[in-house]
Amino acid sequence: MDFGLVLQTDPPASRVISLMKRAERNGFTHGWTFDSAVLWQEPFVIYSQILANTTTLKVGPMVTNPGTRTWEVTASTFATLNDMFGNRTVCGIGRGDSAMRVAGRKPNTLARLGEATEVIRDLAEGREAEVDGQRMRLPWVRDGRLPVWMAAYGPKALALTGRKADGFILQLADPFLTEWMVKAVRNAAAEAGRDPDSVTICVAAPAYVGDDLAHAREQCRWFGGMVGNHVADLVSRYGEHSGMVPEALTEYIKGREGYDYSHHGRAGNPSTDFVPDEIVDRFCLLGPPEAHIEKLRALRDLGVDQFAVYDMHDAQETTIDAYGAEIIPALGD
Repeated sequence: MDFGLVLQTDPPASRVISLMKRAERNGFTHGWTFDSAVLWQEPFVIYSQILANTTTLKVGPMVTNPGTRTWEVTASTFATLNDMFGNRTVCGIGRGDSAMRVAGRKPNTLARLGEATEVIRDLAEGREAEVDGQRMRLPWVRDGRLPVWMAAYGPKALALTGRKADGFILQLADPFLTEWMVKAVRNAAAEAGRDPDSVTICVAAPAYVGDDLAHAREQCRWFGGMVGNHVADLVSRYGEHSGMVPEALTEYIKGREGYDYSHHGRAGNPSTDFVPDEIVDRFCLLGPPEAHIEKLRALRDLGVDQFAVYDMHDAQETTIDAYGAEIIPALGD
């Protein structure tokens, strides 16, 4: 199992770079960041410095979207980083939540997401593609490689991921829901004539190592609110008891009363009071190292290839070091 570190690009950027360097020293293979231009600093500028200050770490957004930047700009940015540092980027992509809504725009449609996935990958790898009716190619790309991993929860997005994406990003670590969603992605891949095992599975969730579970829960409760924001979209689209989305995912958002993006992805988010302890425990990895190892082995048995640690809490360095010393080595067996 591979391991990634997920951060927000809060200033100073030097701290983001320092934490990514620390992650690589501790055995992490991927460095991810949020991508929301209004809420945080521009990640692609920071990626250049992360890549320059690490040796093998791969970087990318978790996640970008097809609406913030034009597709040829996104592709050219990835291709430039790959040309400079040797194909060390991954494009995580989704419909766009905070990046679009904070700017007063609606998230992208799945049709647009699917088209953008193919166009960005083709352009970044040197192939011709069509953008807004215009055929184009990046003539300077040589031996480019850009895996595109799609974030998804709902049935249509999961099916799209299986048909078109190189990887699947699932932003929660509940084994029951992981099994259900991985199966949906792989079934869609098989129906599209693809090898289901060719789709990389990445589970991303907060991890907090320590014995004080009450404190760990409070530091990670924000995550249930962030996931709930996506789940609310699914409920509005499919209905509360449609059978299209597991009630194990939708049940807990009944007490949700809105969402304040100024606290998005941050410990102490006041918009997450509705999230019960049970959801925090299911969606996150909390407790001593042994508890993390046990849950990660269960996820690995379900086909998860990478666990990406959301490290937005008051124990960032401690978590990275604990994973490097005790947890990552245990998952190498």
